[in-house]
Amino acid sequence: MEIDTQYRPESVEERWYAEWVGRGLFEASPGSARPPFCMVIPPPNVTGSLHMGHVLVYTLHDVVARWRRMQGRDVLWLPGTDHAGIATQMVVERSLAEEGKDRHSLGREAFEKRVWEWKEAYGRRITDSLRGLGASCDWTRERFTLDEGLSRAVRAVFVRLYHEGLIYRDRYIVQWCPRCHTAISDLETIHQEVAGKLYTIRYPAADGGPQGIDVATTRPETMLGDTAVAVHPDDERYQAWVGKMLRLPLAERPIPVRADPFVDPAFGTGAVKVTPAHDPNDFEIARRQGLPSVVILDTQARMTAETGEFAGLDRVEARARVVRRLEEQGFLVGIRDHVHAVGHCQRCGTAIEPLLSTQWFVRVAPLAAPAIAAVEEGRISFVPASWSKTYFEWMRNVHDWCISRQLWWGHRIPAWYCDRCGHVEVAETEPQGCSRCGGPLRQDEDVLDTWFSSALWPFSTLGWPGRTPELERYYPTDLLITGFDIIFFWVARMIMLGLRFMHDVPFRTVYIHGLVRDAQGQKMSKSKGNAVDPEDVHRRYGTDAVRFTMAILAAPGNDIPLAPERMDGYRAFANKLWNACRFVRMRIGDDAVRAPYRREELSLADRWILSALEREVAEIDAALEQYRFDRAADSLYHFVWHEFCDWYIECVKPDLLKAEDARRTQVVRSVLLDVLDTILRLLHPFMPFITEELWQKLPHEGEFLATAAWPRTDGKRLDPESERAMELVQEIVVKVRNLRAEAGIDPARTVEVLVHPGADSTAAVLEGQGALIATLARASAVRVAERIEQGLVAVRGMVRDAEVAVLLAGVLDLDAERARLRKEMARAESDLAATAQKLANALFLSRAPAAVVQRERDLEREIQDRKSRIERTLAALGEPGPSG
Repeated sequence: MEIDTQYRPESVEERWYAEWVGRGLFEASPGSARPPFCMVIPPPNVTGSLHMGHVLVYTLHDVVARWRRMQGRDVLWLPGTDHAGIATQMVVERSLAEEGKDRHSLGREAFEKRVWEWKEAYGRRITDSLRGLGASCDWTRERFTLDEGLSRAVRAVFVRLYHEGLIYRDRYIVQWCPRCHTAISDLETIHQEVAGKLYTIRYPAADGGPQGIDVATTRPETMLGDTAVAVHPDDERYQAWVGKMLRLPLAERPIPVRADPFVDPAFGTGAVKVTPAHDPNDFEIARRQGLPSVVILDTQARMTAETGEFAGLDRVEARARVVRRLEEQGFLVGIRDHVHAVGHCQRCGTAIEPLLSTQWFVRVAPLAAPAIAAVEEGRISFVPASWSKTYFEWMRNVHDWCISRQLWWGHRIPAWYCDRCGHVEVAETEPQGCSRCGGPLRQDEDVLDTWFSSALWPFSTLGWPGRTPELERYYPTDLLITGFDIIFFWVARMIMLGLRFMHDVPFRTVYIHGLVRDAQGQKMSKSKGNAVDPEDVHRRYGTDAVRFTMAILAAPGNDIPLAPERMDGYRAFANKLWNACRFVRMRIGDDAVRAPYRREELSLADRWILSALEREVAEIDAALEQYRFDRAADSLYHFVWHEFCDWYIECVKPDLLKAEDARRTQVVRSVLLDVLDTILRLLHPFMPFITEELWQKLPHEGEFLATAAWPRTDGKRLDPESERAMELVQEIVVKVRNLRAEAGIDPARTVEVLVHPGADSTAAVLEGQGALIATLARASAVRVAERIEQGLVAVRGMVRDAEVAVLLAGVLDLDAERARLRKEMARAESDLAATAQKLANALFLSRAPAAVVQRERDLEREIQDRKSRIERTLAALGEPGPSG
């Protein structure tokens, strides 16, 4: 079966993936006797398309899945997608807006139908991209967070937590996005430094006296919702004011002065306005002080009727109007520039608005304690371990989790309200009527935070709350691979709810990968124009090269600076592998088999490559066990390119071309096939398509490489003595090649080489491997000499204890070569003088950038090295050196 002259990924990838899936190679077997290994996919948003971060995380997943499958494990890599409440609703609402419609004009039922239609039309894009990446998921078990089975799990968890007192409904300050029209969690709020103003406002005494208190604020428009002014209890400036009343400017209502330890006396004037409905810290002060709340901003960030003349104004417009009124009425003391952090919605970038609202919350502290213990006790390990500190920091300072969202797309909250008696029914299935009064019920309009359903992903996808064979066999899962940016959103919540409902951790290991950035380390984004399109690089370089690039760059926890050109090198690597296999295939013939061979039939090169391969298998296993994908890929790259292709194949080419020694040729063919078979198995998890294609073209046992056995080591092929001998051979060959290049010898010319060994062990290697060295160094002969005469016309060098000489007589026109080298010497001396003059110039050294000066110094060293090489070659040609 011939191998084409060129590797064309597009003709291979789709064909093999269809074959693998069609034959069910990736399907898990709950009844199997093989030990299980399970991973759940971090579910991508159904709105999305694959980006390079996805390519990284799913490549690493697939490397592990294929490796474990070849090791004989019953692998379940469970795929699926997330309904992504806010993101998906926004996409569909934008589509409706283009038609001049909105969700309210459609109504809830019609809107939900429209979103499902959108999901069916576009939701498969990202899973198709996963297939294109070669992801060996069990697609028969694909899940979606709004599937009926997962929805049942969500309702069951909500109801149980509610009846256990861990879910409650309360009027509380939340982070509100006026654009998305929903509450968002603190974790979905990004705080950005903003250049704003600090306004100082005089709050006069309520009794009409001449005194008052100056209050500093960044948000003068919210003063209309103030219900107190607070000062620190130990601030002597205001102790006489505590308990007295002030008059709220513009609103003309009395408010008290209260002492509270939260106040920072050093900020502003040391007195702060308390606006409980619109600031989380003020809300807590109001709770401690028993203060009322006045809502002055609505869900669209517009002023409410409570604000009188300002009602209906947008918050930005209201600020300007309030400041103008304060100035007109003499209450504005001053304005100064002030940089401060402002929360923005992670999803849409709008400045969030703290808002007093009735929402549903999870009481997190009781869930956090066992989740902290699970990591402390080592039942869950983070890789790298340093990320556990980040996890602990968040978990030990956790706040209750607002889980209700004012959306229509998502898991509707399973709570029903009786307007007749005020009772709240929380149930897994819809009640027929109020259990207290029999009256009609209406369901809560809100849906659950998307992270609530994805927090159940490791067990809801396996059939919980039922007791399924999959749940019994595959939970807890073995490994989670994810980014550090969702340790809080997802990892911690999976641990908390897994422990609560499954009474065991959801996974044993959490591998944290970094972010994929551009070549300069900047975050990729379409707006910056530095984003890399996965489909583009897949077409340009081939999927295997893209995957190998991501794996070799994936140092645990580190961000990945990605220049697409890096993939060029790994495309070249794929071509190198292809050409090596093609060469072997051409030389072994159509009826070749891997015949057994005895150790005594093996050459030094055979014993060396088999020993090196044994070490390689052990190294790859160790690297993958430690999730050092980068080390495994790098080691494979160097072994295949250098040890196998550059050295071993070159060593045995003469044996493959000789017809007189049939047995030797057969042994070489068998060793080549053994090594290639192992290389393809080791590479398969990283480069599945090209390795499957090549494996099928070579003699092999089994039907698919994707399910072939992973190579094992028993140490029997280890041969340190052969490795040491081959290392010496390689060093001598490299020295001869360098000396040839230094002397300017045509690569096609053969040369005679003399080697004077300084030790018996070196002599033994030379005597046994002279012919091999000669072949690799293009030498007519390699002779061992008792000594090398000083007057010999030759270029010389040292390799360990051995002197190596390449004879030049009859190889070069010595007179012409001396003339050429003298010209080279003159040019080098001129360049050196110019560089030295520049570096002796004090003005240049003081004014030029450090990098420019360093470049000149590096250039000086480079020219000096060139001059030294020319001097050595001239001396070898019989011309005296500079002191001669």
